[in-house]
Amino acid sequence: MITVICGTNRKGSRTRNIVFYYRDELLKMGEHPQVLLPEGIDLNKRTPELQKVEEEMLIPSDKFIFILPEYNGSFPGAIKTLIDMCRVPECFYGKKALLTGVADGRAGNLRGMEHFTGILNHMKVIVHPDKLPISVLKKLVNKEGDLMDEETKKVIEKQLKEFLDF
Repeated sequence: MITVICGTNRKGSRTRNIVFYYRDELLKMGEHPQVLLPEGIDLNKRTPELQKVEEEMLIPSDKFIFILPEYNGSFPGAIKTLIDMCRVPECFYGKKALLTGVADGRAGNLRGMEHFTGILNHMKVIVHPDKLPISVLKKLVNKEGDLMDEETKKVIEKQLKEFLDF
């Protein structure tokens, strides 16, 4: 099972739209991914809601796709806090991950993806080498936040096909 994880808990973020774009592409490829949006989860303690996320989404998954927006030169603290509240060995050890960075700037969160790769490696997660930086996101989406750039769509499709074979 594949779980697509939104790297921010900010409501209304464009990252969320990219998460759903990835989900829709996986559905077209015959997969049945889950989507984890941390925006409604209390990340400050181990709540029954978080335990349900672990049991129903994280533990059963063998692959994760993290969509990571750039926050202050790296990734959002919300995703790190989510991981910190989880039972890491059960949720992550030996599993695989794909990373995509999104930013309105020109680097597509390259630095944040590298920081996050180090954390995932520490948790014994195998990270796919094709990390996709999506830069100037605000120019690639319409006013509703839907991805419109055809070249970016092609690169995402290629990235996903590689990850499915990984």
